[in-house]
Amino acid sequence: MRTYFYELLRYYLSLFILPQNTSVEIDPANALLGVLLTNGKVAFTGRRDVADQHIAEDRIVELDAIREIRPDYIVVSGGVHHERDIQGLLRSLHQVSHPQSRLIMTYYSNVWRPIMGLAATLGLRKKTPEVNWLSHGDVENLLLLENFELIRRDSKVLMPLYIPLLSDLINRYIAPLPLFRAFSLVNIVVARPVMQTIPQASASIIVPARNEAGNIESIVERIPRMGPDDEIIFVEGNSTDNTWEVLQRIQQKYGAERRIVITQQEGKGKGDAVRKGFGMARNEVLMILDADMTVPPEDLPKFYEAIMSNKGEFINGSRLVYPMHAGAMRFMNLIGNKFFALAFSFVLSQRFKDTLCGTKVLTKSNYEKLASNRSYFGNFDPFGDFDLIFGAARMCLKIVEVPIVYRERVYGETNISRWRHGIILLAMLMFSARRIKFL
Repeated sequence: MRTYFYELLRYYLSLFILPQNTSVEIDPANALLGVLLTNGKVAFTGRRDVADQHIAEDRIVELDAIREIRPDYIVVSGGVHHERDIQGLLRSLHQVSHPQSRLIMTYYSNVWRPIMGLAATLGLRKKTPEVNWLSHGDVENLLLLENFELIRRDSKVLMPLYIPLLSDLINRYIAPLPLFRAFSLVNIVVARPVMQTIPQASASIIVPARNEAGNIESIVERIPRMGPDDEIIFVEGNSTDNTWEVLQRIQQKYGAERRIVITQQEGKGKGDAVRKGFGMARNEVLMILDADMTVPPEDLPKFYEAIMSNKGEFINGSRLVYPMHAGAMRFMNLIGNKFFALAFSFVLSQRFKDTLCGTKVLTKSNYEKLASNRSYFGNFDPFGDFDLIFGAARMCLKIVEVPIVYRERVYGETNISRWRHGIILLAMLMFSARRIKFL
C-alpha cells in the first residue's frame, strides 16, 4: 500500500515537474522525487530533526543550499503534519524562492484521520503520528501570512490500497469528481511567492487578421501606448478581401509613429497566426487582440497593468461579467461559453468565467517554456486559446481574468462556425481532461 501510494503521488507531481525543471524536496524522508530526478533536477535531502532545539539553525544551512540551486519547484511532502512552526518554514522558503518558483505541499485529509490512526494501531503503517491536521482554510491562511498565493488545489487517491484494475478506475476517474473529492486521502497544493512587480517592459500586440480590411486602420489608431517601445504585429491569413493591401498601406502611413510589423501566415487558423506572431515578437509582454475589435483596443492597458503589477502571469479576458452590447453574442454562443467556462474550471482547477475570449496576455519567457512542452497536449488547437490555457495551467501560472465590455462586430463576418468549432472544442476539452485531470 505504501509503495502504491507514493508511486501515485510521484505520478501526479510529474504533471507539473518536468525534466528540464530544477526541483528540491524539503525533508524527503520518502524520497518522493526519487524517480522524477533526471538531468537538470536536484534532490535536496537536508537533515532536520523535529525534536532538535536548534531546528532554526539547521534550517538556515539547508536554505543557503537551496538559494544557490534557484529551484523551479520546492516540494514539502507531508512535512507540514510534523512541523512545529509551519509559518516559519514557509517564511524561510519564501526567502529562497524566485518569482517563477512554485511551492508544492501535500497534506492528508481530516476525513482519513481516524482511519490512519487505526492503521497505525494495527501495524498497517508506521507509527508516525501526525501532530498537525490542517483544513484547506488553515493551509490557505498560512500561505497568505507568508506571502504565498494559492494557485491550485487538487484532491487525489480515494483508494490507497492496490487492487488490479479497481484501484486505477477509482483513483483516475472517480476520485476527481466533485462528489468524491472530499473523501480523497491527499491534498496537493501549488502556490507561488508573491513578490514585487516585474520591471517595466514593452508589449508586442499580435493581431490575427483574416478578411478584416475595414478594421485595420482603426486598430492602429485606437491601441494605446503602454510600454516604452510597443509593437503591433499583424498576421494576415488567407484573406479573400484586400486585407493584405490595406496592411501594407497602413504600415507606410503610420510606420514613422510606431513600430508596425506585417506578415502573412503559411498555415491556416488563428492558432497558427498567433504562434507565428509570438515567434516574431521582440518584447517581453505578449498580447493577442482580435481584429474584429469586439474587445476594444482601449481595454488593453487593463491587461498590461495586471501582468506588470504581478496580479497574474496569464491574463485572460472575460466577456461574461459586464452586460454586453446587443447583438454581440447569440444566445446559443452564450450558453456554450458558460458551459466551457464551468468545464475548464473543473478540469484545470483554476476558476474561469470565460475561456473563449480572444484577448490573452502572458510574458515571452513563460510562452517559450509553454511552447517547448506543447507536445504534451498535442498541436491540434486551431484557435490558439486552449493551447495557451492548457499550457499555462500545467505550468501552474497564476491565471487572472480581466472583465471587458463585449461589443458587436461592425465590419465583416465572424470566422467562427458555432457548431463545427464547438464540436472541436469539446473534443479538445475531453482529450485534455484525460491528460491533466483524469490522469
